[in-house]
Amino acid sequence: MAAVAMAHGINANLLRRWVHERAQPPVEAVTVSEKPAGFIELPMPMPTPPAPPAPSAEPIRIEVRRGATTIAVTWLPSAADACAAWMRELLR
Repeated sequence: MAAVAMAHGINANLLRRWVHERAQPPVEAVTVSEKPAGFIELPMPMPTPPAPPAPSAEPIRIEVRRGATTIAVTWLPSAADACAAWMRELLR
């Protein structure tokens, strides 16, 4: 069997499996009921929307260190967009 598999470029284990499967008796067909299954309604709780994040009263504080120099910047939480833009420019 191994020689036949090698002659045709097939793995011998694969050929053995095919021979074994072919030797098995065919599986009998299973008849499906003519009556369709009914719809089963399952109770599902309504998802609650996530709560918006609570506004932080804490200021945004950033410390940047380069060598011996340290710069500390404090931003109001309402100016977070401006803080992000400043950080992008700083890190370029």
